[in-house]
Amino acid sequence: MIRHSVILKLKNTISLEEKQAFFDAVDTLAKIPDVQKFEVLKQTSQKNKFEYGISMEFDTQEQYDIYSNHPNHIHFIQNFWINNVEDFLEIDYENIG
Repeated sequence: MIRHSVILKLKNTISLEEKQAFFDAVDTLAKIPDVQKFEVLKQTSQKNKFEYGISMEFDTQEQYDIYSNHPNHIHFIQNFWINNVEDFLEIDYENIG
């Protein structure tokens, strides 16, 4: 199992409408084949500058690679991510136990 997590901070300059469009687009990623346990989360701690998290799981590396190269994911990155995200941290985990 691979857990793909992205922790992000949105640009301060985006409007409420752009923010809503961004999260609507985020939700479409859950429909890409083999995405499991999809979650969009809001940061509650003041320990870092990030505001939101997106998390999902895949059974295999192959499924994760297919997701990464899927046209819907690429469209999201090019049309929403680049325009709206100020900073991010991407973490991909595998179970060691």
